[in-house]
Amino acid sequence: METLRDILGAAARGVFPAADGGTTVVPQHRDRDAGVIAFTAHSVVFTDEDPAWVYATLRTLDCDPLAATLHARFLAAFMARTGRMSETVDALLVGSPLPGDPALALTEVEDAAHPRIAYARRRRDDVRAWTAEGGVLVLGRGVAGRLEVSVEVAESVRHRGLGRALATAARQLVTEPLWAQVAPGNARSTRAFQAAGYRPVGAEALLLPQRKTPVWPSE
Repeated sequence: METLRDILGAAARGVFPAADGGTTVVPQHRDRDAGVIAFTAHSVVFTDEDPAWVYATLRTLDCDPLAATLHARFLAAFMARTGRMSETVDALLVGSPLPGDPALALTEVEDAAHPRIAYARRRRDDVRAWTAEGGVLVLGRGVAGRLEVSVEVAESVRHRGLGRALATAARQLVTEPLWAQVAPGNARSTRAFQAAGYRPVGAEALLLPQRKTPVWPSE
């Protein structure tokens, strides 16, 4: 059986599921992460729920079939069935490793109290973080073990290209594809990652276990 890891690995190489309007259901890679990834005209639902439930629920929706897996009613039913929460539907981007050393002066830190780092540790494994003047760069293993990146830029130094520089530096710190999840409404972050060479590959709704008091970092 093709796994979510297989599908993501192929997508990082530019090989996507057939654009046939279909939906593929695969098991979760681990208990923490369930959700939906929508590629061009094909969706992947990763869940340990019965695939028959997924397909039956999608058939009840009165909408364009290509939009069904990210339809609010399907996601609400998915969350209700699994007891999970979802924050947003993200744009999913991927960048290839880059040679050379980062142009930024980066200092690796282990500041568990920093909101961006604390947030990453709730969602990812093997988290590492670096600071630059006015910015933070975080790497960690997330969905299906893929390597994920997030950056944060202080308001006082915005509009100077630091977000792009951090996203570029991240590609120089790795030896495998690097994934970024960006809220579509966060235009600044979207522009920064695209300017740093990350390619949009799809959209993702990640469902995580419920927290008693959800805390999100400021964008």
